[in-house]
Amino acid sequence: MYKAIVFLPLIGFFIAGLFGRYIGARASEVVTTALLMAAAALSWFAFFAVGYGHQVEHVQVMRWMSSGGLVVDWAFRIDTLTAVMLIVVNTVSSLVHLYSIGYMNEDPDRPRFFAYLSLFTFAMLMLVTADNLVQMFFGWEGVGLASYLLIGFWYQKPSAVAAAMKAFIVNRVGDFGFALGIFLVFVLFGSVAFADIFPKAEEVAKTTFHFIGYDWNAITIACLLLFMGAMGKSAQFLLHTWLPDAMEGPTPVSALIHAATMVTAGVFMVARLSPLFELSPVAMGAVLVVGATTAFFAGTVGLVQNDIKRVIAYSTCSQLGYMFVALGAGAFGAGIFHLFTHAFFKALLFLGAGSVIHAMHHEQDIRHMGGLARKIPFTTAMMAIGTLALTGFPLTAGYFSKDAIIESAYATHVFGNSYGFILLVITAGLTSFYSWRLFFLTFMGQPRWDTAHGHDPHVHHAQAEDDTHGSHAHGDDAGDAHDAHGHGHGAHEPHESPLTMLVPLAVLALGALAAGLAFNGAFLGHDAEHFWNGALVLPEHEEHPPVWVVWAPTVAMVIGFAVSWLFYIKAPHLPRALAESQPGLYKFLLNKWYFDELYDVIFVRTAKWIGRFLWKKGDGAVIDGMGPDGVSARVVDITQAVVRLQTGYVYHYAFAMLIGVAALVTWYMLGGAH
Repeated sequence: MYKAIVFLPLIGFFIAGLFGRYIGARASEVVTTALLMAAAALSWFAFFAVGYGHQVEHVQVMRWMSSGGLVVDWAFRIDTLTAVMLIVVNTVSSLVHLYSIGYMNEDPDRPRFFAYLSLFTFAMLMLVTADNLVQMFFGWEGVGLASYLLIGFWYQKPSAVAAAMKAFIVNRVGDFGFALGIFLVFVLFGSVAFADIFPKAEEVAKTTFHFIGYDWNAITIACLLLFMGAMGKSAQFLLHTWLPDAMEGPTPVSALIHAATMVTAGVFMVARLSPLFELSPVAMGAVLVVGATTAFFAGTVGLVQNDIKRVIAYSTCSQLGYMFVALGAGAFGAGIFHLFTHAFFKALLFLGAGSVIHAMHHEQDIRHMGGLARKIPFTTAMMAIGTLALTGFPLTAGYFSKDAIIESAYATHVFGNSYGFILLVITAGLTSFYSWRLFFLTFMGQPRWDTAHGHDPHVHHAQAEDDTHGSHAHGDDAGDAHDAHGHGHGAHEPHESPLTMLVPLAVLALGALAAGLAFNGAFLGHDAEHFWNGALVLPEHEEHPPVWVVWAPTVAMVIGFAVSWLFYIKAPHLPRALAESQPGLYKFLLNKWYFDELYDVIFVRTAKWIGRFLWKKGDGAVIDGMGPDGVSARVVDITQAVVRLQTGYVYHYAFAMLIGVAALVTWYMLGGAH
């Protein structure tokens, strides 16, 4: 069964990728979607068998490599953590496949698109089923490759190509640290297999190594290097810049990357290695502080974004920060629970945004929307459910997992716990504000789609400088063939999406509403120890936090909703007035704290200057000038001089002979006689 779960998407990739042009787009869609649906159904069966039936298994596929002391098997580690990730990955991916049948209906390259989706899913499954760090790294890099192909799917668009390159390069920075961490783990443990590493963790915990004059704790350095990889893949602070630009891909890609797969790989990796991380308070504190900083940073940037997909993208970045705070606080179960619930409501929001974009003929600027609730009521209802779950409305999925993380940040004794708790509560208010801002500007008020590019009193300072690297007024999906069929951005009538796009929304909405209630007891309650069955390190039983801590995120959520309602429904002139009164702060947030500009100056321009210098001076002047080109030029000069001596006149040759004889006699007289 487990081999079928992993390899069915790979089969779909080969069928659509190799034979798509022969079997046609429709057959490619149906085959890949059917195989993913089968994998998703088997994943749910495995989830209940493993999580509730405790059927932990080790599935050997083959011996992968053996070199000296390094032995790597291709095997599946099937425990509760794996089972949770299987249903998250396959459920969301199967729904994205189904959704894409409607969304990509007019694209001529559908076989290639569905092949990429299936390849992405297979790489993620390889990652989450990994029995060792090398196999995890294989899936890790496979996800990076597939995301590059999907983000740059519309390769005719320069912006899509640039975004794909940016995602690929930024992830390589984190992956370098991840690879070094794997090397160090092998040096310390003599193995890369989890079954060998975890039992020895306590023995190695006190090991140190001497480097640049200091003794360093080996476990701490290994965990920090591994976390560096997680920072890149999960778009944490400083390595987050690729995530918003990934919106250049088609909307189903955004849902797949941001909801359940690529960006949660870092969270999964830290949770899988929880037996190592728990032995390093320094690494745990770093995870918590970075996560809290990411949550707050992304929350502030999301306040002023105008592209519907970018608002949700920054929301993803922020929610990933929540997950890492939970991991850093030692509440690994709460972190994975939020990963689980987040997959439902974030996929719902992204696919709902795609339905809005489809209805608006690929307009993505929320300033050019409004009043859509009357035109697309089903999509509106689905987006409302997703927004409620994201903001943590009581009894929705996000309420249980988000509140558990905030309470764990308060209760933990890890370094930075107060910092994390305060920022997460503030971020809860920010999340509520920008989520309802998106909903109000998109679905409520008067229609603004027939006055596109005009000024909207509902938005922040409309005259403010737009983000030079940010949202595009015409939408990131403008390259879709839908525009080629005469649908521009002028006056048009929004319309509801086809059934293939609406059914996945309904399924995800059910998860966004019920997943918290249904699984809270297993993930976090009294049954958690039996449910996880050793797959995670669970914290010692903590006392219940004070009442004000429990209610703090709900109060922040209510305040965020109230302020958003005041700004965009009751008194829509206030946002512009606030932006005009604080132009510096507004531009700072609109330009995403200027990280793109900063990195451009520090890294991009510097790299270009170094490259140009080495090209002109190093390669051109030194290597070519003194090397092959220089030597050949001197040979030519000498031969040309020699050629001039060949005049053809006898008296020139006679004169040269006389000079030669005179030189020979002189040499003989002065030195040759000795």
